[in-house]
Amino acid sequence: MDVKSDLEAITAVGAVLCQQPMARYTSFRVGGPAQYMVLPRDYSQVVGVINYCNAAGIRWYVMGKGTNLLVSDEGVEGVVMVLGENLAEVRLAGTTLTAQAGAALTRLSAIALANSLAGLEFASGIPGTVGGAVVMNAGAYGGEMKDVVRRVLAATPRGELVHYSAAELELGYRTSIFQRNGNVVLEVEMELTPGDGEAIQAKIDEYTRRRREKQPLDKPSAGSTFRRPPGHYAGQLIESCNLRGVRLGGAAVSEKHCGFIINDNQATARDIYRLIRKVQAEVKKKHNVDLETEVVMWGKFI
Repeated sequence: MDVKSDLEAITAVGAVLCQQPMARYTSFRVGGPAQYMVLPRDYSQVVGVINYCNAAGIRWYVMGKGTNLLVSDEGVEGVVMVLGENLAEVRLAGTTLTAQAGAALTRLSAIALANSLAGLEFASGIPGTVGGAVVMNAGAYGGEMKDVVRRVLAATPRGELVHYSAAELELGYRTSIFQRNGNVVLEVEMELTPGDGEAIQAKIDEYTRRRREKQPLDKPSAGSTFRRPPGHYAGQLIESCNLRGVRLGGAAVSEKHCGFIINDNQATARDIYRLIRKVQAEVKKKHNVDLETEVVMWGKFI
């Protein structure tokens, strides 16, 4: 079985890459090779890759910009489908903004601003794609994807296309139905609100200022490492355990914001993983609170 040739027959010549270092494709800048990396350019290609992998018994993964992903130093076996700039068409009709899964949130926020449409100001500094944002119900500064999403087109793990209304998405704090059913978000329809361009710009400017002041944007990370536990703030719990600035290898708890674990000096994925587990253990020991990660982990870390 020539997997590369088979996948290129489904997609296109040049759309399949072998042994690609995932460090190039994740915001942590760590991670070993993906056995096969596929860049599909339409929904039928995504479905075709899923069906091929299922029939061949090959494990498959899906990613966008890799901004919420920690890949082990050994990498991952199987197929990694990247839904990024290769699948990033955006359409605007009145107040309805429709985007393919690979469209960057920052781009969508800019399009909304340019058309004086409110609702995506919170997304202006979130570096991921709209597909990943729906899967995680991404949010910031009081706004979330659930506030604007109206419909979603997805592919099931069996390679079938399905449509969801907003009510069917089960969007909650950093969660959605897609985390439970494994469906792949392909297209998102959002409904925005006519607004004042200057007021929208002012909100974006304020959120940008706050991010620069409080977040370690100069260091590779995956954003907030941990989910907010009920009744607490992860960063405050971590700081109370005297973990600010604590290091393991090249990984560190950010001095600027304890909720961020950063690649401070040529960290390995194992460094980051071990530091995550250390932070979780210390918070559990002192506060009896279980810190869950926002970061998704692929591969073997033990």
